[in-house]
Amino acid sequence: MSLINEEVRALVGRSRTYTAPEPLGRASIRYFAMATGDNDPAHLAGDVAPPTLVCETNQFTGLPRDANGYAGHGWDFHLPGTREVRGGNSYRFHQPVRPEDVVTARWEVTDVTERTTGSGQSMVIVTSLATYTNQHGDLLVENEETLIYVEVAR
Repeated sequence: MSLINEEVRALVGRSRTYTAPEPLGRASIRYFAMATGDNDPAHLAGDVAPPTLVCETNQFTGLPRDANGYAGHGWDFHLPGTREVRGGNSYRFHQPVRPEDVVTARWEVTDVTERTTGSGQSMVIVTSLATYTNQHGDLLVENEETLIYVEVAR
């Protein structure tokens, strides 16, 4: 039995956009570097953000969380009879993120496919692309994210 129905197909093209209320700031950069054990002097000084900082924090700033605790890209979607698994991320970094950057994040669902696990369970793979730009519209980072909805054994 297929897990993909009209509701699942309707995810493709769904998007969310969020612009941070203020510049990223030196303190945020420095604290993230310290918290992750990053000893790069440019990061510790707050001059340039560690590469994934924008992808890991901007999405949660001031946004309401869904039932799973995610903000900005949970898609208000649950597929009955499945469990959600984070499938991974693929980052493409285009230019450094600086403390004065006001970041806009835009997430869009780009694909929905159905596959079968090695043990024969159905799964739906939802792929989204997040793009992060600064206040000048310059592309900073792209992040392709995969969510997998695996059928729960009955």
